[in-house]
Amino acid sequence: MNIIIRKAEASDAKSMMGLIKELALFEKAPQEVTVSYEHFVDSGFGENPVYWAYVAELLNLDGTKVIVGFALYYIRYSTWKGQRMYLEDIIVTEEYRGKGIGSRLINQLIQVCKDSALKGMCWQVLDWNTPAINFYKKFPSVFFDGGWMNVQMDT
Repeated sequence: MNIIIRKAEASDAKSMMGLIKELALFEKAPQEVTVSYEHFVDSGFGENPVYWAYVAELLNLDGTKVIVGFALYYIRYSTWKGQRMYLEDIIVTEEYRGKGIGSRLINQLIQVCKDSALKGMCWQVLDWNTPAINFYKKFPSVFFDGGWMNVQMDT
């Protein structure tokens, strides 16, 4: 299997949105994906990007290329720790899970953290998503139990 990990480009956005919708279905919340394609593209690839991403691209034997996964992140600031990477989503399409693609994406982000002198990486995982939890346990991660509640406000 010929997979390359590379920085995402605007031309990848359609495939990335497809994977986002696949993830939302898996998480039983397809109605929650309300971002427009235009906003998604502008937010990541416009004049002032607020997120960055790496894609896992499969090169087929016939020469066609297919995006089979991606990791999207942004930089957040912790008053206690300084700049940290926030991993918003890591998605590998179901057909290609278990083939090391997710690990390659995470390792790429770890390298970005080191190269950018970030103080670490953080993310959330649903407590019922056992495959994802087991995946993250392969890395030197700390899981926090209780004490904090997720809060959001739509404006």
